[in-house]
Amino acid sequence: MPIKHLISVKDLSREFLDSLFITAKDMEEHPEKYSSNARGKILATLFFEPSTRTRLSFESAMFRLGGNVLGFSSPKGTSVEKGESLADTIRMAQAYADIIVLRHYVEGSARVASMISEVPVISGGTGSQEHPTQAILDLYTIWKSCGKLTGLKVAIVGDLRYGRTVPSLSFALAKYPGNKIYFVAPKQLRVRKEVLHDLKGKIEYEEKENLEEVIGEVDVAYITRVQKERFPDPQEYVKVKDTYIITPELIEKSKEDFILLHPLPRVGEITYEVDNMPQAKYFEQAKNGVYARMAILDYFLNKANNE
Repeated sequence: MPIKHLISVKDLSREFLDSLFITAKDMEEHPEKYSSNARGKILATLFFEPSTRTRLSFESAMFRLGGNVLGFSSPKGTSVEKGESLADTIRMAQAYADIIVLRHYVEGSARVASMISEVPVISGGTGSQEHPTQAILDLYTIWKSCGKLTGLKVAIVGDLRYGRTVPSLSFALAKYPGNKIYFVAPKQLRVRKEVLHDLKGKIEYEEKENLEEVIGEVDVAYITRVQKERFPDPQEYVKVKDTYIITPELIEKSKEDFILLHPLPRVGEITYEVDNMPQAKYFEQAKNGVYARMAILDYFLNKANNE
């Protein structure tokens, strides 16, 4: 069955992901070939939570495909402030646009939107639940840097409880054989049980608290920000916010072909001295978001209905 919306990595096949990566690479190398693929089409970006990279990279992707963009970066100043429901906002957006990217603070909101909308809905992140397009660009970056997506050891580090990129990347890595995940977090921020339940039998994983135990054997370390805004108790945030700080000294203990990723923004968990090290790929990772999202938009605008 063709994919009509992009809500969860769990809905995607390995073959679908591989095809996106091949398209994204061609778009990166030959952008002129795709410069009119979205001509006459409009993307609606509906962002109920703050965003820099996701929103701007989607907008950049749409412009590079020759399309146009409308939307909002905050519900402030919209009819949401007047009490409009998400369902009605989606019904209005589908009348104005050919495709919708939705970021919302309520888990399950993107799935609900996809059930209402007559145009494709792409999740730009929902609560602490998932961020599927981030996982796609993360895998694209790993593929480009490591030359493969199989047989990898990956440390996912930091806020594994609240970080929505964590489930999506974990589910994506589980699509490829031979991978192993080390979930590295303090006890308060361990990965949620429902995520581990969904991974059981699909990928090997271990939970750790000490990053130095695994830094020398992993191919990839994926660092996440401890998200102050999602802590119900500010004092609990203070206790764990500086648990893991990546320094050049720590990077020197890694493998020769090791790479360091971060979905950004960072708030101190990677020191600025690391930025110029060859292992640091997080700014390249952010740039890769444009090409990955170009491939995603192109699929839903031009290919989904033809499969």
